[in-house]
Amino acid sequence: MKFGRVIGTVVATRKYEGLAGIKLLVVQPLDRELSPVGEPQVAADATAQAGPGHLVFMVASREGAQALPEVFVPVDLAITGLVDEVDTAGDAPGPTATWHRVAEDA
Repeated sequence: MKFGRVIGTVVATRKYEGLAGIKLLVVQPLDRELSPVGEPQVAADATAQAGPGHLVFMVASREGAQALPEVFVPVDLAITGLVDEVDTAGDAPGPTATWHRVAEDA
């Protein structure tokens, strides 16, 4: 999963049949501090809700193609959610569970 910011839209005069009705958006990938990293990429909008300026999370490769209504379409990157809030302050939380070995009866 990657963070990104939608910075534009793509207009396609022809699309693969399975991508009919799916928006294609230009997304700037972001690092953990939400700073731009790498080149902008085109992503298919699996949420049907993203637009310019939105902070989104994306999945790539096979998972990107599976996020769309018709699976295994030719997509390398898909927007799978909109981010409402990011808290980067403080350290990562500790474990949510602790494992204990049960003593075996002798």
